[in-house]
Amino acid sequence: MNGLTRFVYDRIVSEKKDSSKLVAKAYNLEQLNGKRIKSIKIKQLDIFGPTFDDTARVSDVGVEKLANKVHTRTNERIIQKSILLDVDDKLDVEKVYDNERIIRLLPFIKDVRFMAEADPLDTSMVNLTVVTKDVFAFGMRARFRSVDSGELEMYNQNIWGVGHQISAMAVSSLDEEPNLGFEGSYSINNIRGHFVNLTLGYADNYRREGILFDAEKQFLRSSTLWGGGMTFLRLYRTDRFYENEAILVDSLNYRSFDLWSGYSFKLSDDPSGDLRLILAGRYRNLQFYERPDPGPDNNQYFGNSNFFLGSVSLSKRQYIRDHHILGYGITEDIPKGFLHEFVLGFDQNEKADRWYSHLYFSSGNLIRYKPSYMFLSAGIGSFFNSNRAEQGQLELNWNYISRQFGLGAQTARQFLKIRYVYGFNRFDQETLSLKNRYGIRGFYSDIPRGQQRLVLSAETVIFQRKSILNFNFAFFGFADLGIVGSAHKPVFGGDYYTGVGGGIRLRNESLIFRTIQLRLAFYPGHPGDSSFMGFSLREIGGTDFYSFQPRKPEPLQFK
Repeated sequence: MNGLTRFVYDRIVSEKKDSSKLVAKAYNLEQLNGKRIKSIKIKQLDIFGPTFDDTARVSDVGVEKLANKVHTRTNERIIQKSILLDVDDKLDVEKVYDNERIIRLLPFIKDVRFMAEADPLDTSMVNLTVVTKDVFAFGMRARFRSVDSGELEMYNQNIWGVGHQISAMAVSSLDEEPNLGFEGSYSINNIRGHFVNLTLGYADNYRREGILFDAEKQFLRSSTLWGGGMTFLRLYRTDRFYENEAILVDSLNYRSFDLWSGYSFKLSDDPSGDLRLILAGRYRNLQFYERPDPGPDNNQYFGNSNFFLGSVSLSKRQYIRDHHILGYGITEDIPKGFLHEFVLGFDQNEKADRWYSHLYFSSGNLIRYKPSYMFLSAGIGSFFNSNRAEQGQLELNWNYISRQFGLGAQTARQFLKIRYVYGFNRFDQETLSLKNRYGIRGFYSDIPRGQQRLVLSAETVIFQRKSILNFNFAFFGFADLGIVGSAHKPVFGGDYYTGVGGGIRLRNESLIFRTIQLRLAFYPGHPGDSSFMGFSLREIGGTDFYSFQPRKPEPLQFK
């Protein structure tokens, strides 16, 4: 490494001094690292009351006591099959970190800690205790899509304590039949300890009628050799083609079959994460039974198709423990590393046979002065029809999360995002909007559209130290700028729109309920189909970090 390269490297890339080391020392992991495991015991804490630092603590709040009594704890066998270490293995601290992360991914687990103690009769051996804390797995959710349609859902993320998930939703509409319909799903996580997840679904309501079967094994760990999955979707009736949500049709009846598999090769050992080469292939079949009449605006979308895809990926990843980023005090696993991929495919379509390819690069946690985080990604891809690029796109993303800093008696973080999408040789009806999660939050106008979009977002979140009945609060303020326009001129020559506002978020990490958000926003220069002010009170889903986990080959999404 020459002097200039070393200078740049030292100022951009550095090793993370994360809280995992402090946790390891607190629970004797580092001191006992390398010793053989004599026993592994599982200890489950009540949902409310005890903590990992004080496991004997008891809640004195009546409603929390009741919740602890009615809750069915996770069966120990379910936790056991997610433990990667065995008796007589050597204690490996890095493997422990990875194992804790995987257990935290289970939807019914709030958090987990591995604690180690030297065996009193043989100090060369270690006794391991896996301490887990469930979430209260039952929840309800109501949603009104309009004044005459809505949904009421009940769900359990850990039915009978066996880790299965069930959801049942009533879907109603006064204007469309059936006026009262149903939608439900049943999921099983980590079947037989092989980290295979299965989901079955059924729907019969005014929006759709169909069945779903989905089974998948992801590359959850760097050391995972095989990944793959199979999805079968049969929609007898729907008004929306999922892959292109902007396209609404009167009648659509189709079948989708999707199969993929991949293998991961280890290229090198590295304390900061193994470098892996992943080869993957995918086959997707679409068969339409009812579809719109063919026309220039939908010619390619609704054609019967056999799509073959292959990918070559390089991945390197490690996880850093932190808190108060996207969560409200729970342990969060922030990825660092990279994922670079090349995808090549051939779409055997009854409308026109086309090749497809894209390049995608992503990297994360490059900031020298920790614990701030930065994630970068870039992708360019296109279909090719008779050597002509078609439905192409370029995308660039930058995401920055500041360190946690003091703000009076509270703590806060700053979140910054830049997202750019440029479409070239797209079909006329393929447009980008600035609606809500794709652009300006709380902005639902259909007027600003184009094939090029730039969005700049800033948000400050102030975490409150005090909680009420385990409900944590965070105040936030935001400012969004969105530019959308034609692909035939510079993006800064497009139409400008803004949104500013703030609000409060409420979250209880011990409950399965989503975060409740109250937001007031203002939209200067708003279009005619929207208002200057917007108010919302709703549940919001969790936001995921960038992931450098290898995945199935898939075209870039223009949305």
